Amino acid sequence: MTRPRIAILGRFTESASALRYRGVVSSRALLDVVWAAGGDPVTLLPGDDPEALDWTARLSGFAGVLLAGGGDLDPRLYGGDPDHESVYDVDAVQDAADLSLASYCLANAVPTLAVCRGLHVVNVVRGGTLVVDMPVHHRHVQQEVALDDGGDALGVPAPTVVISCYHHQAIDRLGDGMHVVARAQDGTVEAVAIDAPGWAAGVQWHPEDTWRDDPSQVAVLARLVAEASARR
Repeated sequence: MTRPRIAILGRFTESASALRYRGVVSSRALLDVVWAAGGDPVTLLPGDDPEALDWTARLSGFAGVLLAGGGDLDPRLYGGDPDHESVYDVDAVQDAADLSLASYCLANAVPTLAVCRGLHVVNVVRGGTLVVDMPVHHRHVQQEVALDDGGDALGVPAPTVVISCYHHQAIDRLGDGMHVVARAQDGTVEAVAIDAPGWAAGVQWHPEDTWRDDPSQVAVLARLVAEASARR
């Protein structure tokens, strides 16, 4: 059976060893786990012109979308402090593309998984806010969390999961239609189910970090792939 194609909006990078110019990239580990879960990941160019934001055309042939991690959203998009010293890698084109893609997917029944920054994007799209800089960053942090729904929202076959986190921001006010299914011990939102015509969910952690040793992480992507396959 042909693998369902999963669209991943690329991230701008100032340098990459194999390139002579600035690049648009996706994490190799993220692509690997999508492939391991049965999907065919494809990186798309972010843009802010009307043609680049025409998702009906650009997602033709794609069955699902993964909203990936990356730098910070411009805090002005949710009423935060844009001059906070912790804010990094803000890019207006990236923000416009991410927000537009998330809005389109949630409105048009496109199976969607939001990871880290992707979760922040969805929360802002739904009218929520972010903590601009957490009192204690969750960078290089692994922890066990309980899934309130027993793992159903994410397709995880166990009520608890060990997660790998790398972020300094987090959900503050929850957006409309966002339902928390896991929190860290300090209260940080770690996973959500998202009300939408199609399947949609988000995780604050990075499944790509530990998927080779933890089948539960592959299961999260496999749920996206399964929903995408059913939509084709």
